[in-house]
Amino acid sequence: MHTFKYWLPVALWMGIIFTMSSDFGSAAHTSRIIEPLVLWIKPNATGEEFELVHLLVRKCGHLSEYAILAILILRAIKRSRQQFYARLPWQAAGLALLVAAVYAATDEWHQSFVPGRTATFGDVLIDCCGALVGLTFMSLYGLLKSAGIPPFKRPVRQPATQTGA
Repeated sequence: MHTFKYWLPVALWMGIIFTMSSDFGSAAHTSRIIEPLVLWIKPNATGEEFELVHLLVRKCGHLSEYAILAILILRAIKRSRQQFYARLPWQAAGLALLVAAVYAATDEWHQSFVPGRTATFGDVLIDCCGALVGLTFMSLYGLLKSAGIPPFKRPVRQPATQTGA
């Protein structure tokens, strides 16, 4: 039960990714959201400009969702096997990257069965880059925190004062 609470966010986020890999996350559906935003920002946007923005937003979605997934996986690994991975943090990061990469590949395979969706190796690479970005962010965060660099400076505990009566 102890490790379940660390892996639950991973499973929930994987479920969100799975949902976005269905027809719900297809280009036809996301364009309904992105097109009005593009036209609001730039009313005279051409079709080519819209297609470029749409592509960039979708690929940034891949990148960010897998960055978050890798961070959640790393957290779950470290918290569920705390003593082991405290000594070997790079192995935890490597395992998190591997799990995210395998999920990215199975996610693209899933998309190959969804009408209106296509599976591409390029998307798997973008997903893996996103996972690497998330893990790099966490490594930098950990280094800054352990070095005590503001705003990560650890607070100094003040000794408890006793008041006499």
